[in-house]
Order: sequence, then C-alpha cells, then structure tokens
Amino acid sequence: MPIYEYHCDKCDLDFEFIVFGKEKPFCPTCDSKKVKKLISACGFISKGAGGETTGHSASASSCGSCSSSSCSSCGH
Repeated sequence: MPIYEYHCDKCDLDFEFIVFGKEKPFCPTCDSKKVKKLISACGFISKGAGGETTGHSASASSCGSCSSSSCSSCGH
C-alpha cells in the first residue's frame, strides 16, 4: 500500500494518503476530492558489504515532520 502526498485545492492543505486499491484520495480537513498528487522525494540509506552506512540520499530528512524540499528551512 503506497503512501502518496497530495495538495487540496479547496483548503490549500498538503497531506499524505495511504492508497488502498482503487480508493480515491480526499482531504482529511475539508473532505474535498479536488486534490492533486505531489511529486515526493524518496530517501534511502545505503549499506556497505559489512552493514556499515556509506551515505544517504540528499533528499532524506533527519526529521520526520519536515515536508520541505530543502533542509535549510529547518536546519537539518
């Protein structure tokens, strides 16, 4: 079940939505179905042959609440 990020055109909220089958996303604040899927960056941690961390993607954030495309906005 993928999680996608959406933007509500009615109330201007950005939110995540877990997609079950052919379910249509709706805004959790105003229940509007006028939402657009956002392009999300995925983060990953690369492990070396011995299991040590060798790096991570530039888009990975150290704080789970950050939805910014730039880490300079929150200092991480």
